[in-house]
Amino acid sequence: MLMPKRTKYRRVHRGRMKGKALRGNEVTYGTFGLVATEPAWVTSNQIEAARIAMTRYVKRGGKVWIKIFPDKPVTEKPAETRMGSGKGSPEYWVAVVKPGRVMFEMDGITEEQAKEAMRLASHKLPLKCKFVAKEKQA
Repeated sequence: MLMPKRTKYRRVHRGRMKGKALRGNEVTYGTFGLVATEPAWVTSNQIEAARIAMTRYVKRGGKVWIKIFPDKPVTEKPAETRMGSGKGSPEYWVAVVKPGRVMFEMDGITEEQAKEAMRLASHKLPLKCKFVAKEKQA
C-alpha cells in the first residue's frame, strides 16, 4: 500500500474538497489518462486495486503512472467508545482528489486496450471518472 514514510503531524483535520483541480489536470507522462469528474477521498487500497486491475488487463504490457498519492491520514475511534477522550488513531491513508485531476496514465498500448483497462480501474474507485487522450501539440 502507498503511504508516506514520515509526516510532520500524526493527525490532520478533515479539510474541504471544494473547487476543481488546478494542478495535475493534464496528461503529462503517458498518452491516455483517467480523470476524476467529482471530488472524493481515494484510499491507498483503492489506488492499489485500480493499479492491479489495469496491469492485469494489459498483461503487464505498456506502462502505468499513478499520479495521486495518499498523504492524508484518516483517524477512527475504536468501536463502542464513549464520546470525548481525544481524536482517534490513524487507520488508513487517503488522497484528496478534486474534479479534473488526472489520477492514472497509460502508454505503450492501443486506445481500445487503454479505454477498457481504465474502465476496469474506474470500477475500483469511489468516484465517477472519464477517459481522456493526450492532445497532439501542433
